[in-house]
Amino acid sequence: MSIARDTLVCLLAGGQGERLYPLTRDRAKPAVPFGGIYRIIDITLSNCVNSDLRHIFVLTQYKALSLNRHVREGWYMLAHELGEFVQILPPMKRVGESWYQGTADAIYQNIYSIGSELAKYVLILSGDHVYKMNYQLMLQQHVDSGADVTVGAIEFNRAEASRFGVVELDAAGRIVGWEEKPASPKPSPHSPDKCHVSMGIYCFNRDLLINCLTADAEDPQSSHDFGKDVVPKLISSNRRVYSYNFVDENRKEAQYWRDIGTIEAYYEANMDLIAVSPVFNLYDKEWPLRTYQRQYPPAKFVFADQERMGIALDSIVSMGSIVSGGHVSNSILSPDVRVNSYSYVDRSIIFPHVDVGRYSRIRNAIIDRHIHIPEHTDIGYDPEEDSKKYHVTDEGIVVVVPEQRMFEEPE
Repeated sequence: MSIARDTLVCLLAGGQGERLYPLTRDRAKPAVPFGGIYRIIDITLSNCVNSDLRHIFVLTQYKALSLNRHVREGWYMLAHELGEFVQILPPMKRVGESWYQGTADAIYQNIYSIGSELAKYVLILSGDHVYKMNYQLMLQQHVDSGADVTVGAIEFNRAEASRFGVVELDAAGRIVGWEEKPASPKPSPHSPDKCHVSMGIYCFNRDLLINCLTADAEDPQSSHDFGKDVVPKLISSNRRVYSYNFVDENRKEAQYWRDIGTIEAYYEANMDLIAVSPVFNLYDKEWPLRTYQRQYPPAKFVFADQERMGIALDSIVSMGSIVSGGHVSNSILSPDVRVNSYSYVDRSIIFPHVDVGRYSRIRNAIIDRHIHIPEHTDIGYDPEEDSKKYHVTDEGIVVVVPEQRMFEEPE
């Protein structure tokens, strides 16, 4: 039997995403729109399908209604008659009375579902990172090396590595040390300004996973997290824990892996997409990204006279959107967006179902869905005024969200 058929994927998608607030006020972080037509979770799910991994549990928790709907309606293409599935697992409190207390606890609380699958290996992924990766290469190394656990890792600038788990490797690629978010990360032996950081990707032999999660659940001192507790304990107990060096399926000179857990990181990752030749390429037919798409008409650009011209430059414009005498530059328009005459949208991310009124100006902003921007509105031009009405980050990114309605169903 192939490695793919012997592997069960557990995709962690229950994070609250506090640092992405207010975009996560009404939705889970993996459900936040990305790149016009996608949700963040589509990236990891596409990596799975492109890697021929077809046995996938999606573990949800926080405000998961829109996420559940998106996965259900957009990821039904697998052949159930062949045993393939993308199955949503909400917290069931089968082995405890609390919600998920950490990444390891989330897997542990679904240990019965994992044990019921005839898998030799369990691949644990996060649903909120942006990258392209063939997981089969990692799985093959895991099997060939005889590892108990394999951790996906990427070489990172040492100055930026303190936000992640930093791994220390020997000459054979075995992990001999692990520091979670260290103030002074240890450099790589061959490059003093670089170090290897964990990508939050773990491949376990199934039986070992069940045993160590059971032990972790019984440890009152544990925070029940893979990076803080489970993997460091395995390293200290001399288990065979190896690193897998990330191979980027974008096939560019620079490797692309982004943790988009903050507004700034999310904004910049979207802006990366509008480059002439982006490293993370949405148009790669060899490694396609899949998603759920409603039926919309094509995008349309109208009016070209002396006073107004409907135009979009260096931008992504999704289906159903109309640029009606407005000017769009360096921006991403999601489906069903209307930019009306004499208005300007620059370096902004516009979510679905947004109407930009005439003579309005939007710059360096994220506009959430179902918002009408009144005529003659300026956003992103006066930080003091913006901060009175909207959420403004320290970097000057303005986030506009709709008024919260108790019975409004999120999308």
